[in-house]
Amino acid sequence: MNKNKGLRRLLLAGGYSIKGLRSAWCQEAAFRQELILTLLLLPIALWLDFSVMERLLLIAVLILVLVVELLNSAIEAAIDRIGPELHELSGRAKDLGSAAVLLSLLLAVGVWGSLLINY
Repeated sequence: MNKNKGLRRLLLAGGYSIKGLRSAWCQEAAFRQELILTLLLLPIALWLDFSVMERLLLIAVLILVLVVELLNSAIEAAIDRIGPELHELSGRAKDLGSAAVLLSLLLAVGVWGSLLINY
């Protein structure tokens, strides 16, 4: 039974989250690139004269890309932990994770592109 409850559980969960972000930064080049792009685009979303909802949408799609990349990295790590041998299901899992990242990136480009063109 889990003995950690309340504030202690929240603090531990926060620590694990920070550990995961640190691991993604150190081990995942794609995450680093996407995070740097997010940090470059965030000030633009805040600086340009967009409505609150447009700003939220611009920021949300950037965060979505990071979330999907983290999930893809988690899938890849779990598959790699299972073993190095090639297996159809392992390959499919990795390909599906990669496809999810691609779709999130396309969504972000679409949202940013449409709002900037109309700006």
